[in-house]
Amino acid sequence: MKRPLTSRTLAILPSANLARRLMAMLYDSFLLLGISFAYGVLLLLLRRLFGDDTMQAPHNSLQLLIMVGWWFFCALFFVWCWRRSGQTLGMKSWRIQLIGENEDTPPKLACWIRTALAPLSFAVFGIGYLWCLVDRNGDCLHDKWSHTRTVVLPKPPKRSKRNPSAS
Repeated sequence: MKRPLTSRTLAILPSANLARRLMAMLYDSFLLLGISFAYGVLLLLLRRLFGDDTMQAPHNSLQLLIMVGWWFFCALFFVWCWRRSGQTLGMKSWRIQLIGENEDTPPKLACWIRTALAPLSFAVFGIGYLWCLVDRNGDCLHDKWSHTRTVVLPKPPKRSKRNPSAS
């Protein structure tokens, strides 16, 4: 049976390196692609229902609202995963977990701040992510600003192989 990690154990775990973070982001980008597709289908159904072409020039405010809605649903995916277990599917695959400053799971506000700042960290030539290469604790800029840490979880113990002839 798997033992849960305590706050004390999480505090001493090393920060995730840049390669692990990027690979988890790659895995999660496939999930975001699915969320984006579902959001697009929802928008298409709404357009058909109202008989309006929302992509025409006079609807600039509507286009902005659509983009904000898309960001919201993508961010909601991350906040929901981080609040549940501290991990997205990509993070589980690469054995990394997001933790709060003083607790196991990060607070809701920290998750929302992180979802707003992480894309900015990546967009500005990746400087926010590259920061983990020079930071003493290995944290990215959005880790610092949201008061969270991304840690590498220990490998699970190997299962012992049962001898089939012993049964």
